[in-house]
Parts: sequence; structure tokens; C-alpha cells
Amino acid sequence: MNNKSKKLLCGSFLVLSPMMAQAAEVTLKAVSAFGPDTYFNQRFAQFVEKVNAEGKGLVQINLIGGPEAIPPFEIGNAVRAGIVDIANTTGVFHANMVPETLAMTLTNKSMAELRENGGHALMDKLHRDKANMLWLARLSDGIQYHVYTNKEVDSTNFSGLKLRSVPVYRPFFQALEATPLQVAPGEVFTALERGVVDGYGWPATGIFDLGWQEKTAYRVEPGFYNVEISLFMNQDSWSKLDDEQREFLNKQVAWVESLNAKAAQNAELEKQKQAEAGIQAIELSPEQGKRFQQLSQQAGWQALEQISPKQVGELKAHFGS
Repeated sequence: MNNKSKKLLCGSFLVLSPMMAQAAEVTLKAVSAFGPDTYFNQRFAQFVEKVNAEGKGLVQINLIGGPEAIPPFEIGNAVRAGIVDIANTTGVFHANMVPETLAMTLTNKSMAELRENGGHALMDKLHRDKANMLWLARLSDGIQYHVYTNKEVDSTNFSGLKLRSVPVYRPFFQALEATPLQVAPGEVFTALERGVVDGYGWPATGIFDLGWQEKTAYRVEPGFYNVEISLFMNQDSWSKLDDEQREFLNKQVAWVESLNAKAAQNAELEKQKQAEAGIQAIELSPEQGKRFQQLSQQAGWQALEQISPKQVGELKAHFGS
């Protein structure tokens, strides 16, 4: 081979090498905070299936498991450290790292509104700065929490009721004068059976996944807050992707978030199923219902102001009513 041929060959490799590198398939390691057969894993399962079907040669997702692989409250640290690249979880589970994430549940604004008004960009930056992760997508939008109980109530005074709670709505339950108790989801059925708790807070969807309908008599209307389940991704893993891979994932994010339009319909179907199972809806009067929702917002934002006083004003501007 003469020198001219060698130069041409070398030049060809120099041209092809970036193209070959760009086309290299990336496999992202993923985990879910929710069991495979639960409602809050459905969107994620659809996302993974679509990415793997359409992203061959570009991006693939390797799901290592659910809460049995990494306990839900440890998933945030796993994403931050890069033990996993992507997670189907909720900001509530890593509020110890990013306390401002609670605003994602307090808001009544849709994800589309938050992307438009800068709320998503603000929360994404907080996650990048504090936890080395980015807020990739919201997989639950438009489903409210409810109070489920075995005792009738007719006002916003829940005095005497022991309710299973989590940090995001503990201040609200205290404002209702209920006694909030922290009980692991796997122990709630027994706690209801033995009278350790009189009820619990939970989304409009999902109680059948856990069998709680067997020990539940009432669901209080109206609901409160906006259930937040999201995809979070390790910031370093995102940075390593090339432009084509990021564009591909953003396209899948837009698709999976479009499915949230059916969330309210899913909630209504679930409530019908609850009625068929014998769970009665307690409709608070218009006056009491209004106060109920006002208390939920007041308590939630006051709690957030205490833990993040410097950010609460900006958060309210984007996520508040």
C-alpha cells in the first residue's frame, strides 16, 4: 500500500470513528420503587418497553427490579451515586436530599404547565445541584390523595382518628387534628385489622394492589394534592449520552407524559371499583370541602417554608395556585 492510500485510509477512519462512537448503544440500569403489578409501575413499564423496542442500537433500559432490589427510601441515594442510572420513584422518597421536591405534590398545576412556566426547570436544577440527578419525566399527574377511614367523619375535625401517614401530608393530618402514624405499606393491612390505625392517606388509585379494600369502609371526598411519581436520572449518566440519545429519550418522555391525560379517568374507574367493593364515599359539604382543601395547602406550604425558607417564595411562584 502506497503512502497516498494509507493517508486516505487513515482519513476514512477519522471520519467514521465519531459516527461509530455516536451510534454505540447505551444500556441504562433502572429500578422501580413500586412492585411490577402495581398501578404506579404501569407507566414505567410502558416507558421501558417502548424505549427498548424503538431504541435498539441507541438506548436500552435494563430493569434490575423493584423495591426488593433497592428499598424505596434508598433509591434517591442510589441514583445520586450512579448505582442505577434511572429510577421510577417519587420525590417524597428522597425529600431528605431535596426537601423542595414536596412542592411537586402540593401543586395543582399540570406537568405541561410546569414545563412552560419554569417550574420544571427550577425543580430540575435543585435536583442537579443537591442530588446529582435530573427530573426526567412525571408519570403521574392529575390523581389526588384521599383519606380512607373506617369511621365516619362529617367535618374537617378528625380528632380521635389515627391515620397512617407519610411526611408529605403529615402536617395536613395534624391540621385536621388527626394522629398521624408512620406505618410501612406492607404492615398497613394488619394495622387496620388490629385497630392500630383507623385509616390512611392514599391516592385514588392503587389500594386494590395492596388488598386494603378489605379493611376500608369509607373514602373522604374531596381529595387533596397531586400524586407525583416521576423518572429521575443520574446527572453524570445523562451527560455521557450523545445528542441523538438525549433527543431519543426526550421524545419518549413526551410520549409517556402524554398518557397522564387519562389519569383522572383512571381515578374515576377506580372509585367505581371501590364502591363495588363496599367502600362508601363521604362527601363533605361544600363549605367543609373547601376548608378541607384550604387546610391541605396551608399546612403543606407552611411545612415547606420551615424546611426551605430561602426557596419557598420561588417555589410558590411556579408551583402554587
